[in-house]
Amino acid sequence: MQRMISPEISNWPEEDFRLVGGSCGDCGAAVFPVQDLCPRCSKPSVETVVLPRTGTLITWTTQGFLPGAPYLGDETADTFVPFGVGLVQLGDVIRVEGRLTVNDPEKLTFGMEVAVTTVPLGTDRDGNQVLTFAFQPV
Repeated sequence: MQRMISPEISNWPEEDFRLVGGSCGDCGAAVFPVQDLCPRCSKPSVETVVLPRTGTLITWTTQGFLPGAPYLGDETADTFVPFGVGLVQLGDVIRVEGRLTVNDPEKLTFGMEVAVTTVPLGTDRDGNQVLTFAFQPV
């Protein structure tokens, strides 16, 4: 079986996979992931919204070392493969930081279009494959 790392961050397992964020009904601030209080005005007016599927890669880097706790990946220091991390502008709604499906800087460009997808992260204690979101070039 598979499961999403945090069920509340997306609409997984729907076919049209999207991230789920929030929008403040009072001041209009967008948040990801969704939270109870608005980070801008502190009011409890944040409503759940489905975020755009595609966006623009603003900047990126390569994660060249094994992340520390609470990282849930199965890798060890010997098996770790560097991965890309990017900041993506989803429509005109919000910027989200996330894993990239590409880790080669030569294959990434500022302003390139990317789409949200899922990638395997590791295996939980029950033997389920844990998925997380990532952005892939379109």
